[in-house]
Amino acid sequence: MSMTDRPLCFAVLVGSLRKNSYNAAVARALPALAPAGVTIETLGSIGDIPHYDADLQAEGFPDAVTEMGVTLQRADGVIIVTPEYNYSIPGALKNTIDWLSRLPDTPLAGKVAAIITASPGAIGGARAQYHLRQTMVFLDLHVLNKPEVMIGACAAKIDEQGRLHDQPTRDIIARQISTLAERARRYNR
Repeated sequence: MSMTDRPLCFAVLVGSLRKNSYNAAVARALPALAPAGVTIETLGSIGDIPHYDADLQAEGFPDAVTEMGVTLQRADGVIIVTPEYNYSIPGALKNTIDWLSRLPDTPLAGKVAAIITASPGAIGGARAQYHLRQTMVFLDLHVLNKPEVMIGACAAKIDEQGRLHDQPTRDIIARQISTLAERARRYNR
């Protein structure tokens, strides 16, 4: 099997604590939007990660952090799906990233990454994306520049059952995952 057709797996980190959040709904839609040969695995909840504390780290990494790290280590890339809070990323997401960055095997370093934001607002979480990109530079993640996925007015695109039904949004996400797969195959040669 060549590198161009080998199966890929992407890990999804959801930046919302709410089980029925718009961003969790988008994350649930990803496996059906992935191209053939790409599987999507959602990581555990960022709500299971304690506040970062170097004293706590000195006692050992929390199990939830270690489990995320193991999944990320074997993943071919990561997709972060997050809301925007106060023009930035949610604190719990940043906290999780801070923990993951301290794992000895640096599971995010060198991975390809994509960002998806969903917001009831018009610009769909654009400011959160740009703050997250700054953090990803330090993590040595290779972030896709295009296509960007910023889902504005997301309440009209996700039904009451939590399904992403808006076809143009589904199409751009599918294109982003396909592009991420192409990039992962190039980087992982």
